[in-house]
Amino acid sequence: MTSPADKLRALLAEDRLYVMPCCFDALSAKMIEQAGFPLTFMSGFAVSSARLGMPDTGLISYGEMLDQGRNICQRVSIPVIGDGDTGYGNAMNVKRTVQGYAAAGFASVMIEDQIAPKRCGHTKGKAVVGREEALLRIRAAADARDEGQDILILARTDAREDHGVDEALERARLFKEAGADILFVEALKSEEEMRLFCSSLPGPKMANLVEQGHTPLLPPDVLQDIGYQIAAYPLTIMSAAMRAMRDALQAMKEGRHPQELLDFAELRQVVGFDDYYAEEERYAKP
Repeated sequence: MTSPADKLRALLAEDRLYVMPCCFDALSAKMIEQAGFPLTFMSGFAVSSARLGMPDTGLISYGEMLDQGRNICQRVSIPVIGDGDTGYGNAMNVKRTVQGYAAAGFASVMIEDQIAPKRCGHTKGKAVVGREEALLRIRAAADARDEGQDILILARTDAREDHGVDEALERARLFKEAGADILFVEALKSEEEMRLFCSSLPGPKMANLVEQGHTPLLPPDVLQDIGYQIAAYPLTIMSAAMRAMRDALQAMKEGRHPQELLDFAELRQVVGFDDYYAEEERYAKP
């Protein structure tokens, strides 16, 4: 059986861009797979919002993220990248995070260089640790992988905001030397910066596209031309779901039933009732 990490390696071996809607629970992950996307990402922002109803400011724990990720990975066959935040502590915590995410079924884990408590890369108040500590996190993650964990390391830096593009690119270069499989410079602010990142460093790179965020929301063909292999959309389907729920609630508040938004047959199909009934028949009494 092909492992999640091997599936992701095979995708990255192709010279193309993958549009990657991000999930926040097992249902959203299943819908992404059923829509035909070949991979997804468990967004920390989205999980914190959906599971806790709280902002992405380091309030959700390693255990909660791991539990959510295990449920997601068990319900889809496409590779899932997991948001590992800062690794939840020192280098030893980073190794444990990588080990846990690999055991949960993730194809890759993202480790970043923010100080704790971390926060969304497109909101105010974020800061990064020193270069040496940042590098230790990636080395520890790569060591965990090399010591037997079948998982890819996605290294993220948020240094662009306070330290500029040059420092962000230097950190990404050092992360690559330390063993990172995929590079991610968060919150680049122009197409020129994005092109500089992709042309300066080898290997797969990810762009993070947040609606009304810092990074230009460029079309996929332009992102591919720039040199990205993954275009992550961390909040798109969560925002769409929130809008649909708000519209349905408003209709009910006004005394109307939002039937035009609803499809019970589709809901049953997506969550797997048909498959369940077919399996149940196998164990029916003769």
